[in-house]
Amino acid sequence: MLPDTSRPFHVVCDASDFAIGCALIQFDAEGRERVVSYQSRKMKPAEKNYPVHDKELLAMRYALIKFRVYLLGEQTFAYNFVVHYKPGKNNILADALSRRPDYDPRRLARHQDIPDDDDDDDDCATCVTLGINATVSSPVLPLRQQIADAYEEDAFYAAIIRYLRNPTADTLAKLTRPTRNAITRYDLDGDLLTYAIDTFDTPRVVIPADDDLRARVVHEYHDAPAGGHLGREKTFAALSRDFFWPRMYKWIRKWVRSCEICQRVKPASSKQAPLRPLPIATSAWRSVSMDFIFGLPRDAEGRTGVLVFVDRFSKMVHLAPVAAEVTANESAKLFLDLVFRHHGLPESIVSDRDPRFTSAFWTRLFALLGNRLLMTTAAHPETDGQTERVNRVLEDVLRSYATSFASWSSFLPMAEFALNKSTHASTGLTPFFVNNARHPRVPALLAVRSSNAAAVSTLGGVGVAPTSKSAQDSSEPPLPQPAKSNTRDATVECRALHGVAYEDVFAVDVASPATSAVANFAPAATPTPIDSAAVSEFLLHRQAVTRFVRDALQDAVDRQKANADRRGQKNTSSFRRSERVLLSTEGIQGTAVTNLGANKLAPRFIGPFKILKVIGDT
Repeated sequence: MLPDTSRPFHVVCDASDFAIGCALIQFDAEGRERVVSYQSRKMKPAEKNYPVHDKELLAMRYALIKFRVYLLGEQTFAYNFVVHYKPGKNNILADALSRRPDYDPRRLARHQDIPDDDDDDDDCATCVTLGINATVSSPVLPLRQQIADAYEEDAFYAAIIRYLRNPTADTLAKLTRPTRNAITRYDLDGDLLTYAIDTFDTPRVVIPADDDLRARVVHEYHDAPAGGHLGREKTFAALSRDFFWPRMYKWIRKWVRSCEICQRVKPASSKQAPLRPLPIATSAWRSVSMDFIFGLPRDAEGRTGVLVFVDRFSKMVHLAPVAAEVTANESAKLFLDLVFRHHGLPESIVSDRDPRFTSAFWTRLFALLGNRLLMTTAAHPETDGQTERVNRVLEDVLRSYATSFASWSSFLPMAEFALNKSTHASTGLTPFFVNNARHPRVPALLAVRSSNAAAVSTLGGVGVAPTSKSAQDSSEPPLPQPAKSNTRDATVECRALHGVAYEDVFAVDVASPATSAVANFAPAATPTPIDSAAVSEFLLHRQAVTRFVRDALQDAVDRQKANADRRGQKNTSSFRRSERVLLSTEGIQGTAVTNLGANKLAPRFIGPFKILKVIGDT
């Protein structure tokens, strides 16, 4: 049958001792399987020596390459797919393709074997044209080379690159007037074009008008394990620190909104109950909230839960896998290892009313340390809403990773990194930046930026690009600058931290004890003398960030309470017959959703299902 792009595709594949085969299949209107395309080929001599499981993987890889033009945009986009075993007696179609007699060397033993220089292609019957086959079987280029090659296909950026390589009056005249006015924002980093608004903005790699290339970059920041399938604001905040193209936010919003995994695992919006917020924290790691997530699949070490620590000021998260039988003593040890060792002892702990926190040992531990344990009321867990929110986001992230649910604990470091590098809606800054005054390195940018550019980019944790070669050669380390907020509610306030004299904005006593202590500190062996002016400006900067975050948190608390207390709007969504929709798994038995024995990482929605009849007013 001809392919119907409105219906989902699925693939069956198989491997024998001498050949591999696959078929692209769709269900017709009556629910019967219909073949769109057959594919098969004989194995190369080296491939015949593969073990059985590698031969099966070879068949899967072959199928994904051959049917790539149909599977892009499906669940298998970038090949993050789920494999289902199909017994041989039920896999007759692919089994027959992998056992074609003309591929069997035993039947062809009396014929001469003529090697084929283009052995990757095959001469089997197929409904896919040769032109499409030539396109989808091309190798994937490295990201840096792909970006550089794409500039040649984009007339706008190609003209800018020609001018930057040869800045003459002739090349400048070929640029449009708006481009000439903004030409100072562009620069070259080897074969890459970078963009920076001003000297306080970190140069970002420009992505030309190539949808496939932009999709590849967004995939690294949203769909890849280090991305965590976070929302549009957090994805945009992370991506815009390193890359640039016009109307990026609109592009990312469309991408995230159409992500199938996000639609399945993210919760639907619902009306919130009235909030009773706790007092805001005044600095990093002075107040910590903590909670458990249980009911996860059992991992290799028998652990089914996660202990979550959240700094209520910077929103930084620390995670640890735990067993369901975790004791108060073990929880205390994890607290000392994850929080106390790195950040010291907080002044207060916000916890839910859990037996693990109310045991005599746990209470006695904090009493001896001079700490107080603030217990939430049993009927109103919203007082610890911050940790509850982190728990929900963490479960969504783990669902996104859960190609094998039992391996969730191996993804905890990635999940913690993804949460801590994302911009928080309350502060407009990332937890990494609030704690360390720098942004972390991410894998995708290391593969793109040159070593020289990485030294002065956000990968180096500085956030300020030198304005001249002399600035790059200077032995003085550049001072950190606050990250630009990409969260709409905090953008205006955060801009006030860029490029201004902080002593004019915040009245801070430079000769304060904290400043004096830092200024008088001198290590025994220092390669370069400490610049007291730089130290003072750094302290002013840190105090400015602290005051900004404190004000932003208070504004966020007030805004969230007002929104929560306001009556929710009526859901105006409507459905029509024959539409395909996702079904919420709330109230459905876990065994009906997944056979993995755990409900915590089961998708929030399943389907899509076809609407047969509309009952009532929806």
